[in-house]
Amino acid sequence: MVVHFGLSQRRVCRFVALDRNTLRYRSRRSDDPGLRVRMREIAETKRRYGCPRIYVRLRREGGRVNHKKVERIYREEGLALRRRARKQSTSVPRIALPMPTRPGLWYAMDFVHDRLAHGRRFTCLTMTDPSSKEVPVREVDGSIGGERVCRILDRVFARRPMPEVLMLDHGPEFAGNALDAWADQHRVTLHFIQPGKPVPNAFIESCNGKFRDECVNEHWFLTVQEAPVVIDAWRREYNEERTHSTIGDMTPMEFIKHHQDRAQAAQELTSLALV
Repeated sequence: MVVHFGLSQRRVCRFVALDRNTLRYRSRRSDDPGLRVRMREIAETKRRYGCPRIYVRLRREGGRVNHKKVERIYREEGLALRRRARKQSTSVPRIALPMPTRPGLWYAMDFVHDRLAHGRRFTCLTMTDPSSKEVPVREVDGSIGGERVCRILDRVFARRPMPEVLMLDHGPEFAGNALDAWADQHRVTLHFIQPGKPVPNAFIESCNGKFRDECVNEHWFLTVQEAPVVIDAWRREYNEERTHSTIGDMTPMEFIKHHQDRAQAAQELTSLALV
């Protein structure tokens, strides 16, 4: 109206009931280029991190930043994740599974399959602790049979207490005689989920989804020797750097240490009470 009709700002603001201070307002908010650069660095190195996880990463690095500011810059920089298409499936009842009361009480296991650059298939044995989200092992090879699974379990639990339960599907590697004999020898219960129903083993399915999304789909493995190196590096980062909202935005290693410290403190208090 000022440009086309030659009216003053005062008359136009009176006509449209607009305060002149609102018209002349200019934001004094600092652009904070350092924050923008750091957010882009995180998004480029962790390509499957969304806005909430970038915010947690910034806070853990010591940045005093508001989540709304991170969300605004995230949109302005065009860092939004492109959602990968998922297969449609029928709805099924979601039943809440009881969580183990402490880390190391039971583990969930499964297999992830993929192909190398030249088309050869490889298999990855996956394991996770639903309580702490820790991934104790990611074993990669062309194929992994039941006896190999037992040797892997012996290696893993040589450095930690035996669990009470292993949650598995009905794959031939798990349902064979080798693992059954191993479980009987070490007094470990094998809990098999209902065939064709992955929801009861949702903990390992969720972990495998992150593994495929952040590691397997992001790399083009040339040899079966390269895959274990890259996958084990992701496993260490997952345990030591990646935070999880379900355990209070801590890493699995931090959660385990926190639980051990609390258990030790409770034991000391019990000893003092007995004295």
